[in-house]
Amino acid sequence: MTRPPLNRRLAEFGTTIFAEMSALAARTGAINLGQGFPDTDGPEEVREAAVRALRDGRGNQYPPGPGVPELRTAIADHQRKRYGLEHDPDTEVLVTAGATEAIAASLLALVEPGDEVIALEPYYDSYAACVAMAGGTRVPVTLRPHEGAYVLDLDELRAAVTDRTRLILLNTPHNPTGTVLTRAELTAVAELAVERDLLVVTDEVYEHLVFDGAEHVPIASLPGMRERTVTISSAGKTFSFTGWKVGWITASPELTSAVRSAKQFLTYVSSGPFQYAVAEALRLPDTYFDALRADLAAKRDLLGEGLAQAGFEVYRPSGTYFVTTDVRPLGATDGLAFCRSLPERAGVVAIPNAVFYDHREAGAPFVRFAFCKRTEVLEDAVSRLKRLA
Repeated sequence: MTRPPLNRRLAEFGTTIFAEMSALAARTGAINLGQGFPDTDGPEEVREAAVRALRDGRGNQYPPGPGVPELRTAIADHQRKRYGLEHDPDTEVLVTAGATEAIAASLLALVEPGDEVIALEPYYDSYAACVAMAGGTRVPVTLRPHEGAYVLDLDELRAAVTDRTRLILLNTPHNPTGTVLTRAELTAVAELAVERDLLVVTDEVYEHLVFDGAEHVPIASLPGMRERTVTISSAGKTFSFTGWKVGWITASPELTSAVRSAKQFLTYVSSGPFQYAVAEALRLPDTYFDALRADLAAKRDLLGEGLAQAGFEVYRPSGTYFVTTDVRPLGATDGLAFCRSLPERAGVVAIPNAVFYDHREAGAPFVRFAFCKRTEVLEDAVSRLKRLA
């Protein structure tokens, strides 16, 4: 073969860091605080709803392309109840195979070759691959540590917009930093999008996982944004059923139709019986969401305090499953090398943040740990990490 098999758009993407680190955890018997999935299932009544759907023959064959009506209605009701956003479940809601497919379909549908896509760096690794598959050009705007958290430089964001910019790809609450963009910050982003006639694709899968009184504000709810925003979320993180792969978008009819045009040639449809269960999950009482936040906040504090005692500098997250640390106080400068050695040194697996950056040097000393695990697992991990001190 005279040419490499992988096309040039994807040449920079190999095996994901999650696969590498999960394999390392399995090989060494280390506690896996790398990949962001819970180690317990979600609510029993939601799981039973899936079993009931299977037994009743609902969704065992191809579900409707846009998603089952019950789920689309539940999504629209959720957006109305939580955020005051009105969506027609028939024309403005699309069910996808998780948020990852929603991101891919949105970028494939909305980005032309040569268009620039602004993304907040560090970013979830699929963003870069999806921009590349669409033929777009990534333009990272870097969130930087400041006073114990990561912050967005709005001047840098404005300066990144050019005549070739097509859309801004947002993620709030933000993975991996745990930043939750404020209403004031999002208002500034919205004003920029309106001024420069930009689309916004916003990944809000951690919308219910916010702590310490932080407020999740969908940018679609701000003036001028309803018709130019594709909002993405999913059931995996909120209900602890990441393997079900049920995600969705909400958007104007025109944008929803565009995304559906791409999505139908990706998975076509997926997760039939689980869609009925997620429809019931979205109608759980507020007490469920309150308890979820309280549980994760306690686990965040447990792991964060343990990491600080082990010698890391810890950036306290306002949302998500993850806490970012700086390894330089431990005498290291290369987070990737640190993570590759950590299972042997301390019996724990983490993820190097550098893989989420275009500017690898900016993320070199930072390492991400997931706290969406059972308390006893986190206590064991903290005990092991103290060996580093």
